[in-house]
Amino acid sequence: MTKEQDIEQGLISKLEELKYTYRPDIRDRLTLEENFRRKFEELNKVRLSDTEFERLKEQIVTPDVFATAKLLRERNTFQREDGTPLQYTLVHIKEWCKNSFEVVNQLRINTQNSHHRYDVILLINGVPVVQIELKAFDVSPRRAMQQIVDYKKDPGNGYANSLLCFIQLFVVSNRSNTWYFANNHSRHFSFDADERFLPVYRFAGEDNTKIVHLDDFAEAFLAKCILAEMISRYMVLVAGEQKLMMMRPYQIYAVRAIVECIHQNRGNGYIWHTTGSGKTLTSFKASILLKDNPDIEKCLFVVDRKDLDRQTREEFNRFQEGCVEENTNTEKLVQRLLSDDYADKVIVTTIQKLGLALSGNNKSKGKNGQNYKERLQPLSDKRVVFIFDECHRSQFGENHKAIKAFFPKAQLFGFTGTPIFDTNATCKQVEGKVASFKTTKDIFHKELHAYTITHAIEDRNVLRFHIDYFGAHAKGEKADRSGKKAKAGALPTQQGVVEAILAKHQAATAGRKFNAVLATASINHAIAYHRLFKEAQQARLDEDDSFQPLNIACLFSPPAEGNKDVAQLQEDLPQERADNQEAPNEKKEALKAIIADYNERYSTSHDLGNFDLYYQDVQKRIKDQQYPNSDLARAHKIDIVIVVDMLLTGFDSKFLNTLYVDKNLKYHGLIQAFSRTNRVLNDTKPYGNILDFRNQEKEVDEAIALFSGEDTERPKEIWLVDPAPRVIDKLKKVVSALNTFMQSQGLDCTPEQVANIKGDEARAHFVNVFKEVQRCKTQLDQYTDLSEEERITIEAVIAEDRLRGFRSAYLDTAQRLKPQQDKAGDDAGPVRQLDFEFVLFSSAVIDYDYIMGLISRFSQAAPRKQKMSREQLIGMLSSTANFMDERQVMVDYIKTLKEGEGLSEKAIRVGYEAFKADRFAGELAKTAHKHGLETDALQAFVDTIMGRMIFDGEQLSDLLVPLALGWKERTTKELALMEDLIPLLKKLAQGREISGLGAYEN
Repeated sequence: MTKEQDIEQGLISKLEELKYTYRPDIRDRLTLEENFRRKFEELNKVRLSDTEFERLKEQIVTPDVFATAKLLRERNTFQREDGTPLQYTLVHIKEWCKNSFEVVNQLRINTQNSHHRYDVILLINGVPVVQIELKAFDVSPRRAMQQIVDYKKDPGNGYANSLLCFIQLFVVSNRSNTWYFANNHSRHFSFDADERFLPVYRFAGEDNTKIVHLDDFAEAFLAKCILAEMISRYMVLVAGEQKLMMMRPYQIYAVRAIVECIHQNRGNGYIWHTTGSGKTLTSFKASILLKDNPDIEKCLFVVDRKDLDRQTREEFNRFQEGCVEENTNTEKLVQRLLSDDYADKVIVTTIQKLGLALSGNNKSKGKNGQNYKERLQPLSDKRVVFIFDECHRSQFGENHKAIKAFFPKAQLFGFTGTPIFDTNATCKQVEGKVASFKTTKDIFHKELHAYTITHAIEDRNVLRFHIDYFGAHAKGEKADRSGKKAKAGALPTQQGVVEAILAKHQAATAGRKFNAVLATASINHAIAYHRLFKEAQQARLDEDDSFQPLNIACLFSPPAEGNKDVAQLQEDLPQERADNQEAPNEKKEALKAIIADYNERYSTSHDLGNFDLYYQDVQKRIKDQQYPNSDLARAHKIDIVIVVDMLLTGFDSKFLNTLYVDKNLKYHGLIQAFSRTNRVLNDTKPYGNILDFRNQEKEVDEAIALFSGEDTERPKEIWLVDPAPRVIDKLKKVVSALNTFMQSQGLDCTPEQVANIKGDEARAHFVNVFKEVQRCKTQLDQYTDLSEEERITIEAVIAEDRLRGFRSAYLDTAQRLKPQQDKAGDDAGPVRQLDFEFVLFSSAVIDYDYIMGLISRFSQAAPRKQKMSREQLIGMLSSTANFMDERQVMVDYIKTLKEGEGLSEKAIRVGYEAFKADRFAGELAKTAHKHGLETDALQAFVDTIMGRMIFDGEQLSDLLVPLALGWKERTTKELALMEDLIPLLKKLAQGREISGLGAYEN
């Protein structure tokens, strides 16, 4: 018996202890379906004929993961043979614990084309809902995910055409370490150069202690009623994205704490969950669960800004379509508060509208001349729940008494990433004759759950920070007031800051892959910065016409002048509100000019009268950036947005990685601003970058100490990235390891020698060793405080040309091993377990448009005037993972061109597409010949797939009719043909998902 079998039997025994029924008799599709049929008939108190059961299977079995997830959770209708409707559920959806829970192992789903085997599967009422893959060896969570996703894509897999389509969760464990993630469509997983953050989790206890041993995980997560609760209550079906989302452990505990507090009527409480940890999802789930509590009259989710109101509504409705409606004004809010409609039980509103409704000093559309407060009187003795977002905001204190006075039975809950403690309490309140500073605990009484930034960084749910200080005690020389270099000690002027940013932005944002915010001290400063950037970049353009200017936007609120929306917005923008009191006309004219500049750059038509639309557009350009290629072309992205107060709280973008700071920050304001940069994307974004031009190291240390939570011993070590010397030492070690490995192969440590590495095991070792070299270099490339000496050291360790050569060799090796990996069995071989992490080798600069432009310039310029030779162009293309599937085609096309041929970029693009089409036609003809098919027939088959973006199994059978094969031979031929054809289809699709490749791709 192998170790893997030992793990499997141990898990089954554990599940039997947890009262699962072990079903060793269920080992194939037939017995699985027979068991499901019995459970279905018992639950729905019905007897189905064989024909009806076959029709039921046809109705519920689908490769659409989202559709099956909905089917599992809803009451459905099926038409019986006699024409009567049968209302049915697949499981007991009101009381999931009442379902039957079974465990099966070594299940084989024999389809027409495959004999896939699955380690352990958990059934709820006969429906497969959890698949557990067991490993006898260590495997990275990324690789474990990829293996399962690849398995789902295999031709003939059971996930698309059997009851396995209902799998909700995947668990991977080697017994000592256990991970889990939600099932989804293939398009939601990406393991290539365009990879996004992959949501794979380890479970944790309420105190955030990890629960990773398989036995412990089984007790804490797989116990029958707990698993039922996880699937029924703590998975979210995101309708807008057709996606399943599993809540993280700390989100689950927070929701439970709120729901239990309300159920037991135990007063108020607050949730300390760090910025970026998904507080909106947590509050959404708490609100939705409260909808079904008959003791609660209303649940209000309260935000303090109009833009956060809109953002929260959009998020809530993303999680569940039509979940909440907009309260366009206070009258609408009052109407919905008084409504008995179930849809109005959860309401998202601003604190300002709520305050107006309760003030009693307002006009109302109500009958008998009643004001809002009088109309709301019937609610005053009802149980109403208030959930406050970022509950530390100052204006909440002003409304606290009004809410408690009007709703004496209300329960108040607050979410905050940065609580107010005695140390950072700045909002003075007066109660009677006693003056005091209010803390979060004063208002909400008790902490219900904590998940601090320390926890989040250790879990890699948010990133650490790299901070580059300018000024006294800062390292090296910095810019003085004239923008020239001066000794450390003097803070730079605005001109100096602009010059420093222009010098460092490329490195800070990974070659403009990401974008940045410049936080300034006042509106006047923001206006000046906008002008200075314009002047500085124009000066550089005058000197060098190849200079690529940064796209600079500027965002601050205008004078309110009676505009209620702007006045409401400014309640959380204290500096802007104060600034607009002085010379408001000058501020207004300056903002008009800034918006006009924005309109010219982006071909928009915003104006001051519709400031909110301008505000939304700026946010969209930062948040919706998709690299390297995008619906918003590079010319339409924002590189830096200059702000005063706006965007420094409540704004999230995975593509924002840098904050330039030229304003004083402290405590929660500092953490909130810094946390704009630390959303996780992938390994090309290793940390959030902070360039502080006010030298606020002391303030940073104080903020870290205050918000580190329980871990007060080593918060800086957790929060901040290693200093450059330490990472350089690590780079030396990994480069030394690369050198040692190459020598062990009897080869010089040069890129050219990688091709001479013998054996797949050795090639796999090279992939793992060089990947760590690239990881260190990616981190160092984004350090903005490297000294000249350190740069020289890095170049000496591994020169840029040599690194580029190794990158190219790495990608060549990966392309050689990847097909073998895809074909390998489920074993522990070194190639099978490789995690290539192509995203580490991607480039934001080298996208399709950039390459076409370079090729065009190569074609147009005379050889002696070339800035980039053919060899350099090919070398650059070969060192990026952006075009893994077609870079060889690009290289071959470049080789056909002549220097100085004078082709325009349009001609280059047309020529390349024709070249690529000819190459594909040739490959397709070879495939047709190999399988004894007519090329035209195979081309028509491919055209149909690409035109409809769907695979038709019947057409595949029709394609093979001329070969006059028996069904067994035809099945074998279909598999062989699709094995050759799918890679060609993927190339042709150029990254688009071929959704529904029937049984061949899920």
